[in-house]
Amino acid sequence: MIQLKHSGELNLLFSSIVIVSNKKTKLDKSLSDEVHLFHKKFHKGEEKFDFLKTLNGFIFFVKEDQKVEELRVLGAKIIGYLTKENTSIHFIGESDAILAVAEGLLLSSYQFIAYFKDAEKKKLGLTEVFLPVDISQKKIDELVSIAKAVFWARDRVNEPVSHLNASQLAQHIADLAPEAGFSVQILEKTQIESLKMGGLLAVNRGSIDPPTFTIVEYKPEKAINKKPIILVGKGVVYDTGGLSLKPTPASMDVMKCDMAGGACVVGAVYLAALQKLKVHVIALVPATDNRPGMNAYTPGDVITMYDGTTVEVLNTDAEGRMILADALSYANKFKPELVIDAATLTGAAVRAIGTKASVVMGNADNKYFDLLEKSGNETHERVVRFPFWDDYATEMKSTIADLKNIGSANAGMITAGKFLEHFVKAPYIHMDIAGPAWLDTKEDYKGQGGTGACVRLLYNFLKKLK
Repeated sequence: MIQLKHSGELNLLFSSIVIVSNKKTKLDKSLSDEVHLFHKKFHKGEEKFDFLKTLNGFIFFVKEDQKVEELRVLGAKIIGYLTKENTSIHFIGESDAILAVAEGLLLSSYQFIAYFKDAEKKKLGLTEVFLPVDISQKKIDELVSIAKAVFWARDRVNEPVSHLNASQLAQHIADLAPEAGFSVQILEKTQIESLKMGGLLAVNRGSIDPPTFTIVEYKPEKAINKKPIILVGKGVVYDTGGLSLKPTPASMDVMKCDMAGGACVVGAVYLAALQKLKVHVIALVPATDNRPGMNAYTPGDVITMYDGTTVEVLNTDAEGRMILADALSYANKFKPELVIDAATLTGAAVRAIGTKASVVMGNADNKYFDLLEKSGNETHERVVRFPFWDDYATEMKSTIADLKNIGSANAGMITAGKFLEHFVKAPYIHMDIAGPAWLDTKEDYKGQGGTGACVRLLYNFLKKLK
């Protein structure tokens, strides 16, 4: 990953430059007359971004009086201009706007190229970014930690199931523990069976690979919360739909992303631990693939869940809620202050609001939703709150069991949330991140494929808790 450092002596021979400024900004005298003149002309014009090409790189000009998200996007734009030979960038300026541009630049430097034969040739040339000395080391460290956590989540989502089954996902999570300083417990199939997690075991019946249930706990000294915050993430490492088979184009072909919720919650706890937040937080990740082989669970089956609830399965492609339900029931043992789940759960959420935000709903106090919305606006990982009336729960009643696993054709994202609410005793927020978790085409600093959606959102939310 690119290294972020405090600026040393400015050297135009070996570095590109990003000038984030306003009309009154006085540039370094070591810069050429051409740069000074261009800077004055730039601030007289309407454009908010421009650049000069030099023999050894670029000089980029950015007006600082822009929205934070606009500045992040410009950071991604800058990456697009760089060549293999552009190995370092110096930032010049005196405002917080520099951090926003640097964040966009750093997040857009992500590459998933491990499976290319010529991966080394495709590797980005940029290795160092130098920031002004008046930006605190604490802020630089936070920016680096944000990128590390988001990149970790993106890597997991982009990894094909041929290299990431449930056990491998659990091991990747465990590998974070020494650096992060949190504990990781991995429950294997025999332990899951002894706990009678019927939902997770049912979905796993069509696979030759065993399921896992991973518990990550970050409990700092003098935590501000007496009861833990619990984050539950869907960990379906690949979803064929099971016997309710998905079509391949624009559906099953990208279903390696169906564990993005699991990657999201672990990434958020990893980031919180790296930044030593004083928040006691636990992540739970039930994981399996969903396949139609072996003794796969079938439409019409009745499954007894971890908490004893019986569920009539009417569609095996509604598997995410089956494994989440067991995890949500398990969360009750911790007597949490709040439970938040994150899952690529429904196509209905994508059809409702697209890829620009996550659908949220729940029964938690409005103060938590207000904090989540504020965090969403600050990180531009926005959330849209949907109604959560009890009327929707009636659609999930079965004629032969306590519940059924799908509702009607309408408001599927809400009926799924009401199904999950049944298993939670604590205040609850459901996040359907199906829209922003995966992008088919490249989009600014979010990239293409797995975006690491909502890692930054949940971290920002945890920071705001009091």
